[in-house]
Amino acid sequence: MLPISSAPAVAAVHDLRASWQAHEGACYTVLQTGFDDCRQLLHSGAAWQERSERTGAPATLHFLIMAPQQAIRRPSVTDGGSLAAQLDAAWPPLTPGYHRLLLAQGQVVLTLIIGEVTAALQQLDASIDCFLLHEDALWTPPLFKRLARLAAPQAYLCMEALASQIAALAAAGFVVSGTKAQFAPRWPMPVAAPSSARQAIVIGAGLAGSAICERLAARGWQITLLEQHGQAAQEASGNLAGVYMPAISRDDNPTARLSRSAFLFAQQVWQRLGIFDPARHIGLACGVLQLARDAAQAEVFEQAAQHWQYPPEYAQWLSAAAASALLGMAAGSGWWFPSGGWLRPGAVCEAMLQACGSQLQRHFHQRAVQLRRRAEQWQVFDDAGALIAQAPVLILANGLQALHFEQAQGLPLQAIRGQVSHVPVAQLPVLPVALCGDGYLTGAVDGLVSLGASYDQDDDTSLRLDSHLGNLAKLRQMLPQWQVSLNPEGWKGRVGFRCVAADRLPLVGELPDLAALAGAGEVQLRALPRHAQLFGLLGYASRGLIWAPLAAELLACQLNGEPAPLGKDAQALLDPARFALKAHRRH
Repeated sequence: MLPISSAPAVAAVHDLRASWQAHEGACYTVLQTGFDDCRQLLHSGAAWQERSERTGAPATLHFLIMAPQQAIRRPSVTDGGSLAAQLDAAWPPLTPGYHRLLLAQGQVVLTLIIGEVTAALQQLDASIDCFLLHEDALWTPPLFKRLARLAAPQAYLCMEALASQIAALAAAGFVVSGTKAQFAPRWPMPVAAPSSARQAIVIGAGLAGSAICERLAARGWQITLLEQHGQAAQEASGNLAGVYMPAISRDDNPTARLSRSAFLFAQQVWQRLGIFDPARHIGLACGVLQLARDAAQAEVFEQAAQHWQYPPEYAQWLSAAAASALLGMAAGSGWWFPSGGWLRPGAVCEAMLQACGSQLQRHFHQRAVQLRRRAEQWQVFDDAGALIAQAPVLILANGLQALHFEQAQGLPLQAIRGQVSHVPVAQLPVLPVALCGDGYLTGAVDGLVSLGASYDQDDDTSLRLDSHLGNLAKLRQMLPQWQVSLNPEGWKGRVGFRCVAADRLPLVGELPDLAALAGAGEVQLRALPRHAQLFGLLGYASRGLIWAPLAAELLACQLNGEPAPLGKDAQALLDPARFALKAHRRH
């Protein structure tokens, strides 16, 4: 057991090996409040790596560090070995919210939660095996009760406990004996159901499907991937190139907060997979300049920049003069994302699928038509009625095609047509960065620059001149000085259909069972009836590049019983059952 010390937990490094040796399971989770230059993380992570090498067991140490933004700084550890070097390389811009860092090939995971501890605890979705608590005055009886709701059976606790807090700890279910504390409540603890076999079917080999295959394979799952086309990324993920960047709003709305987490996590996953290796020609982290469309939006951008004071490595507001200097031609003001850029989505999909190795079985030219649940197995049938795959877990990552299945027909997804123009590089200005505004401009792939994209409410699959002209008009609006005469009639391009939810946010999680819900009374989101072990990764709209890795990580954590990479409110915003709950409450 761990001592109730006479100094804050972050003042000393504790040896946690005794606590996790008796722990059974593939995941051990530590919650630390207060920042200590990540010394405890590095010490524990090194010991965890030694344990994994000795036992050969596939296990993950999840380390959650929760502290206010002003208390956190980049670690200055110089003697922590390779883990410290990895931490330094992965260290994120210190923006509010959740930051998940994958270290030691994913065996050690740091989730840095930046915010006030009391509020952050209410949002935490995790089962904690060990608490390392700082700030003795913070801990009140209500907070100890919150810790009890987070505690795993037999969880350990270490803190600077005052005499007045011992009784509150005991009332919350922690047994304190001398210098030791352990969670042993007097009430019955729910026993987690045995996990299903680590096997899943994924339908759809676009960004959503490829990302979940990679995240599950990294956890030792066996995956069967079904794709109706002959190769990956043939639907909404099939564009020649796409820009990746976060969204920023003056009020830091949910889309902005979620896109920030997604953008930063995606870059980390791509870095680990070698996406930015110049020899692979998958894209370029050249930075993205998002130009304001008019004076009103420019004012909003500047106000947001002054209010939030983002780290410059994350986002900077540039005046018109600064933006023009960056581009080398006249432009308005806008946001500069120095770590943004452009990528080839199809190549990103292939890189994620290759990373799965032998744990992934690909089945192309396989059209899934019907789903059935039999004996705790999902069965997938083709149009001839033949069984083509079965597994305990089924994940729909096939965009609008998911609506053809009976179990997903009630999801409020719609198709938005998008035409991208493929323009010979010699016809457009050569810019040092990717450009974004009402439209976007990428770097060149095989001599063609992607200019786009239209946003049309029709189902025309053919290339249209009016869409080419619209894309060109967007570029001229972004670059008013550039007035070269072009005839787009001969341009090539691609038409795709974005899968968009009613609130423009993705659907990530277990799908609602609408028939069962119809007969239910008042119900909360987490208790809403679901199709058992049927999950969706849908509705990525125009941001599939950044949504895909974080959404896959969130779902993989749900399936594996690991701490979530987002708080509870953020997860609720992505829950596929959110629409069904609203409709149910209206009736």
